[in-house]
Amino acid sequence: MAEEPILELKGIDAFYGKIQALADINLTIGPGELVCLLGGNASGKSTTLKTILGVVRPARGRVTFLGRRIEGLPTGKIIAQGISIVPENRRIFPRLTVLENLEMGAFLRTDAKAVRRDLERMLALFPHLAERLGQPGGTLSGGEQQMLAMARALMSRPRLLLMDEPSMGLSPMLVEASFDLIQKVNREGVAVFMVEQNANMALTIAHRGYVLQLGRIVLADRAENLLGNEMMKKAYLATD
Repeated sequence: MAEEPILELKGIDAFYGKIQALADINLTIGPGELVCLLGGNASGKSTTLKTILGVVRPARGRVTFLGRRIEGLPTGKIIAQGISIVPENRRIFPRLTVLENLEMGAFLRTDAKAVRRDLERMLALFPHLAERLGQPGGTLSGGEQQMLAMARALMSRPRLLLMDEPSMGLSPMLVEASFDLIQKVNREGVAVFMVEQNANMALTIAHRGYVLQLGRIVLADRAENLLGNEMMKKAYLATD
């Protein structure tokens, strides 16, 4: 890759007690890239995200963001440097209105005028939310909550957007709509690192992908190459 990676994990080992969850993880995400991390349950996908965010401290290796090592920093400081996450199952604030949820995404910012401009941009990007600003987040449909979670994350103006299982709990039609939005956000210049079990959908929109098995990366390639990989076809891309 010609440009310096926006995020790099180098030689990461991570443990839960004596159980090793990640072993020698090496991956990079370049500016403006959309990269997916694929694997089954208990493969280490969520632990990788937790390691990036400082929730899990690696036993070995380094995590570098925008040229700075972050693996020893608390989660709040890591997020403040320009990383945001759309968590698994969205986890919006159900009792807060759509507007209040969006404002929470800009909680660490002090540039009020720019926050207002970004709010207008989010409502243009997610027009369904503009119609529901005063509605409690918990009353939205699953697809609308996904939009809200994405917009809330983008309100912090991240350089890197992490997405944890964006297809989980959504109908096939809503999954497709959600992935279209992820691709649209990425095309606006936000780098995206997406953890996902739906390999077919993820590889359709990603530039590159990594495959985890039992805490180790077993495949890493461009998305179109992974779609044609025989191991991928047998393990992850089988159709009914």
